[in-house]
Amino acid sequence: MISLRQHAISLVAVFLALALGLFLGSGFVGDRVNSLTGTSRDRVGDLEQQRDELNAQVNAASGFDAAIAPRIMADRLKGHSVLVVTLPNAADSDVDSAKEALSTAGATFGGQLGLTDKLVRDDNAEQVRTIVDQTIPPGATLRAELTDSGSRVGDLLGTLLLHRSNQPAAAASDSQTGLQTLRDGGFLTYADNAIRPADLVLFVSGDALSENAGAQGQLTARLTAAMAARAQGGALVGRSGSATGGSPIAVVRSDPALRNAVSTVDNVDQQTGLITTILALGEETQGRSGSYGTGAGATAITVGAQPAPARTPS
Repeated sequence: MISLRQHAISLVAVFLALALGLFLGSGFVGDRVNSLTGTSRDRVGDLEQQRDELNAQVNAASGFDAAIAPRIMADRLKGHSVLVVTLPNAADSDVDSAKEALSTAGATFGGQLGLTDKLVRDDNAEQVRTIVDQTIPPGATLRAELTDSGSRVGDLLGTLLLHRSNQPAAAASDSQTGLQTLRDGGFLTYADNAIRPADLVLFVSGDALSENAGAQGQLTARLTAAMAARAQGGALVGRSGSATGGSPIAVVRSDPALRNAVSTVDNVDQQTGLITTILALGEETQGRSGSYGTGAGATAITVGAQPAPARTPS
């Protein structure tokens, strides 16, 4: 049997429910909720409008870059030959765009050489060192101060394939022997009879390296700097985000000696980066190297732009 106390509690609960219903029905809470919801909707609408406006500005800027690029790049590298060297993580689309930009700039294409994972992982350093020592062209010497495998390979490749203005290139037979030996070892890829002497070199990398990449960035950075030093100049380019962590671009930018040997561009996947790549190679012919783009360590967004402001610690 229900006690009087339990009956009283039930009645109180019923009256409280009725009171709450009347309160909600009065519209006070509903109006408040609707007011807050309406404010949030207005804010979302404002943000969406700002997003659409920014997208329109980005698209307009990209369209402008694409339209003006041929005029800016035209004949910038006329009279120069450029060897394209791809890193294992390079995107095919970036390589194709870079070669098209070189053609627009009037450069002669010196061929395309690919560095393999086996080379940049440095799993066979002793084998690479033996090949390097055995394929130095007659009468040539590698720089004694370059002792690590990346620098040694870069110096050898530069000796075989590159030259400065008004200096003779290595004999074709010596170049073929050295390249063939490295390709047979699984360290290089290239098409037969497609590599010619060049006075400029363009290295194309890809995204940032993974955390388990080890010292690949260090090896590749030293290779590019040593190889470019044998030419009139060189540039190491990568896509957006390629200047972070232990990537080759990040390593070059952190070392003054490497930074002075090869230019870097960290946004070659964008039209602005392609234009900058051509301009940077043009600067290299005059003995000037720079760090360009929007990533860490870039000193300016492009050649001739004002230096980027110093980053303040967050």
